[in-house]
Amino acid sequence: MADNSQNLSFQAGETKGQAQEKASNMMDGVANVAQSAKESIQETGTQMKDKAQGAAGSVKNATGMNK
Repeated sequence: MADNSQNLSFQAGETKGQAQEKASNMMDGVANVAQSAKESIQETGTQMKDKAQGAAGSVKNATGMNK
């Protein structure tokens, strides 16, 4: 009977370890997606800022304020 109990305990521990590993892998994947999204948003923000600065410069040039 003790062998059966030990076997069940081992299987439960093994299952728990597998579940923890899967959860860890999922969290790593989520972290990678979040980092990628952050970098994409930062790049988009930089592009928008550059376009706005270019537009402001064009307006200043067109109105003669850039002299």
